Amino acid sequence: MKLAKDYFADERADGLHEIGRGLPRADLPGHVTGKTKYFADRSIPGMLHLKMVRSPHHHARIRGIDTSEAEKHPGVVKILTARDVPHNVYTILILIQIGPEDEQVLAEDKVRWKGEAVVAVVADSERAANEAAAKVKVDYEVLPAVFDMDEALKPGAPVVNEYHGQNYYLYDSGECRKVRFGDVEAGFAEADFILEETYRSSPIEHAPAETTGCVVVPEGNDRFTCYTNTQAMFFTLDNTSIILQMPGHQLHLVGGTVGGGFGGKVDVIVEPIAILAAKLTGRPVSFVYSRYEEMQISSPRAAEKIVIKDGVTKDGRLVARKVTGYTDAGAYSRHSPYGAQKGAAHYPGPYTVPNVWIDTYCVYTNRTPSSAMRGFGVTIADFALEVQMDKLARLIAMDPLEFRFINAYRDGDMKAHRQVTEGAALIECMQEASRAASWPVAKRFYDMSSRGEG
Repeated sequence: MKLAKDYFADERADGLHEIGRGLPRADLPGHVTGKTKYFADRSIPGMLHLKMVRSPHHHARIRGIDTSEAEKHPGVVKILTARDVPHNVYTILILIQIGPEDEQVLAEDKVRWKGEAVVAVVADSERAANEAAAKVKVDYEVLPAVFDMDEALKPGAPVVNEYHGQNYYLYDSGECRKVRFGDVEAGFAEADFILEETYRSSPIEHAPAETTGCVVVPEGNDRFTCYTNTQAMFFTLDNTSIILQMPGHQLHLVGGTVGGGFGGKVDVIVEPIAILAAKLTGRPVSFVYSRYEEMQISSPRAAEKIVIKDGVTKDGRLVARKVTGYTDAGAYSRHSPYGAQKGAAHYPGPYTVPNVWIDTYCVYTNRTPSSAMRGFGVTIADFALEVQMDKLARLIAMDPLEFRFINAYRDGDMKAHRQVTEGAALIECMQEASRAASWPVAKRFYDMSSRGEG
């Protein structure tokens, strides 16, 4: 068995001395002295400012848009609607063959969530753009909305997104992503105890210090430089190319410092419309979210509902696990189908369970579209799974750490999604954690190894 001190010894032998040391970040001096340059620090002569007219409704049909008064407002240079966007319907993950395209850059026929972009106003100043945006008149026919995943999945629920035709993402495995391993009903029959619990989470906003945005500069020859705080440079580049029907070599995206992202700046939101505005006006364009927009418009972590049913024996063996997971995508897919799929693979947790049945649904509601946030699809799942493990340990009157030792996966174990476990080290981590926390466990657990020894 290899203890932590052995890893330290190996590190010293390799000439590395990093573990246990507090090392300063390379970008720290610039941050604390105020010298770090962010995209919005650029002040470019002749720069225009873009502001959005956004839906005040969660679900409504657009019957008409009147921009005549806004066009007369002093300082207004250009007003953009859906008809100005070359390829107005897109989805972020189409680049990895996850479709269908289901989100409009500027809403054309309907709005499906409160805050959805409808009209872009480009003016000489932020004030002029905001004032003109307030003069745009949109005629809405308000439609029934659905905000709860259980309600969205009921027969007769309002259809949120017609590009899907139903209120869930359709995987190649059907209405949900499925994992089947062993015989879960046989596993429950073998169990001495069965525990079923439901866990729920609400959307979580990233709340970065720097709001989402970009500055676009026309460079001539139909080339544009976009200074952006995106976290997903190549997603943004390729999707912008598709949306604007422009070859990628005409788009030069410059990233750099991101003033907080955590996954919230991976969506292709501001760059395509700002580049389009620069192309149509021939002038630099800045599009930066207000703090209100960052909180209301940018994608949060999805709300989730997780139902876990476990079968366990008196001696602490987890013999069956059945999970039904629900991910609230909001009105559009963005990264949520991928997050739900990650959850399907992850729900057995870092444990070897011989019988597993998992269904995960990606559900559409009239809420702000959700997307990536720090391990999305897995983070809330881990919370639910570990709370469940504690409850199971109490149910059979076993120490919760020893219960985890018994069920921890080891190198060579087959996971439920049929990937062989490699480099687990879970048992060694728990051994060190028990020592550090002065949480005693029986000697036989210290004799265990993730390589199958003990």
